[in-house]
Amino acid sequence: MLRLAALALAFLLLTGASWADDVWLPVREVSLELQSGSPLDFSALLPNPPISEQSRIVINAAGRLARADAPANPQRFLCASLGWSPASGGFPDHDGADRYARQLKMHGYNIARFHFVDAALMFGRTADFDFDPETMDRFRYLMAALKRNGIYWMMDGLSSTRGAYGGYDDRWNLAGEMKLEVQIDEKTFQHWLKFQQLVLATVNPYTGIAPIRDPALVAIIPFNENSIEFDSVLHQREGQPQYSRLLQPVFNTWLQKRYGTTAELSKAWGGVAAGERLEDATIGLPASRYEKTPRMRDLQAFFIDVETRSAERMTAALRALGFRGVVAPYNNWPGVQTSLSRAGQQAVAMNTYQDWIGGYEPGRSLAQKSSLADAAAYMRMLAGARWLGRPFMVTEYDHLFWSHYRYEAGIVMPAYAALQNWDLLCRHGHGPIVLAYGEDFAHKRQMLPYAIALDPVARAGETLAALLYRRGDVLGSPASIPFRMRGVEDLTQNMYEREPDALTALALLAAIGLQKDAPSAPASALAVASPRDPAAAATILSALRDSKLLDPENGTDAGKGIFESVTNEISLDRNKLRITVKTGRTEAIAFADLTDTVTLANLTVGNAAGRGLFAVSALDDQPVSSSRRLLVIYATDAQNTAMRFSDREERVIADYGRLPVRIKAGSVDFSLPGKGRWTISPVGLDGRVQPAVARGSGAVATRLSNAGPKGPTTYFLIERQ
Repeated sequence: MLRLAALALAFLLLTGASWADDVWLPVREVSLELQSGSPLDFSALLPNPPISEQSRIVINAAGRLARADAPANPQRFLCASLGWSPASGGFPDHDGADRYARQLKMHGYNIARFHFVDAALMFGRTADFDFDPETMDRFRYLMAALKRNGIYWMMDGLSSTRGAYGGYDDRWNLAGEMKLEVQIDEKTFQHWLKFQQLVLATVNPYTGIAPIRDPALVAIIPFNENSIEFDSVLHQREGQPQYSRLLQPVFNTWLQKRYGTTAELSKAWGGVAAGERLEDATIGLPASRYEKTPRMRDLQAFFIDVETRSAERMTAALRALGFRGVVAPYNNWPGVQTSLSRAGQQAVAMNTYQDWIGGYEPGRSLAQKSSLADAAAYMRMLAGARWLGRPFMVTEYDHLFWSHYRYEAGIVMPAYAALQNWDLLCRHGHGPIVLAYGEDFAHKRQMLPYAIALDPVARAGETLAALLYRRGDVLGSPASIPFRMRGVEDLTQNMYEREPDALTALALLAAIGLQKDAPSAPASALAVASPRDPAAAATILSALRDSKLLDPENGTDAGKGIFESVTNEISLDRNKLRITVKTGRTEAIAFADLTDTVTLANLTVGNAAGRGLFAVSALDDQPVSSSRRLLVIYATDAQNTAMRFSDREERVIADYGRLPVRIKAGSVDFSLPGKGRWTISPVGLDGRVQPAVARGSGAVATRLSNAGPKGPTTYFLIERQ
């Protein structure tokens, strides 16, 4: 016994396992390029048709994204986030771009988001608009390579607060107030416009057309994350005013138009401070962003006015340059104020994070909280910001590394995005794939937050997302619950007023979204009235049952934290930290604990060693019950070699460690009914099928370990005869 204990301790020390009950197995793959025909090659399962003028993406009559030649068929876009910088390797050379674009196609992506292109083009440049010629060439070539592979584009008009100004070495930081200035300063707006002219409105020699007129360009975010309140939060510093001084003169001009005199303003606000005079433009901004006063209510109305006019002006400028696609400003920050700013836009884009991390330095921390514990609040926040009847795009989301619960993202977000009938889903990162481990760049020497490509858990989630969301395994909700809004009348004195949690919980059942209230709006038992009453959630739940939209057997019980969709395909249990999806082609479960046994439709799974995600998906487009070729996804956790934390709960990072990546050892029992002979074979992270580890006839039943003979993996192939 002593010898066995010593051997076990030696193994843990050698592998660098965090604590004695965990075993971590090093990934052996180096090349991650999929071969054609691999079980992970979805290019035939999810084909990308050629991009042409006929297949330009338009907004159809139902307010969904669709191809111009098939407007009745909404398209779901699974997005590859390309947020590259020199630290992550930047844009690849021509050969690398061809290989990379082909791999994205094989992984199931049909759109790519270009993020921080301005920073990449201006890195190391000293003069304004002096773009690096090699970076520009690589950027343009990659656009063409993506288009050849049927992958559309979306683009930030600008991402960096430094824009295309020369002489800055902090382009990926938050320094500078350009996101605010572009909305209130003419010179800064013209700077923004010149970038669009030089980069988007200039002919790409590899496509023969300017990107802004290219049918491959689906959407433009004029300036990433430039909501005024959000930007002011990011720029807040101790001892400094909470709102930029640049806002005060513009705010006073707005107040003058609204009230005319100090006396009228004082009457509306119940008084002003000594020394404040509207006639002298000395009315101050709120001293605290958390104060609840008439002044704060007017500041919100002012933000709405500025943001609305700015969005209209940027949209008009892009249209004048020839853009016919979707313009979606203000792609973050939920709340009544920002929802009203987005009310007039043709589409809404939003960003969200679970366990957000703002940098990579040692000492950074996350909460290590399950997204199921709060009933997927980060997803529901998005749902409450959507405006019904127009496209909705998730431009950024993630459940970040090193969270133990990030396996949830691969089922929570794509399943509910499908249920909500959202148009685009983009998990944010430096890039969703890499061609190989071991590239010598700062952000690729180990897994980091936003490094989807290096993380087997995140990659497994993206694989499942391609099936649940893009393939359409999860159905869209047949019903939408409108959250009606009147306008600025809905503003309160609280800058952070947002949709009540009890009401956004309805997004776990059916599609929800904002809708303009009007006297002509038809009465509906499913509509959420304004002002909001959280108690209305119970009334609407009853209406769903009365209308038969909820099946009599639907297990929803909000009091017990159980929510089942109207399609009966998604079930979330916040107390058990468990979510299940059961559809014809995919059955899946994410769990914090699975010592019991659960049967979905065909899949029975249980007795799992630890947390994880388990899914079975048909690869031959047949139902799971009769499919002869099924992909099994089993994701536990992954860390870097020699990764260290400052606390036992692994919330605070001390050292990210190094490659190789290590996958946490796990095992689980599962079974599927059936007839005939079957085999189960591990599939490497590179898609290569390895020799079978289990075989039999009749029902498929085994205890599956992720510790394959050729190293750990997150994928397996079931073949049935």
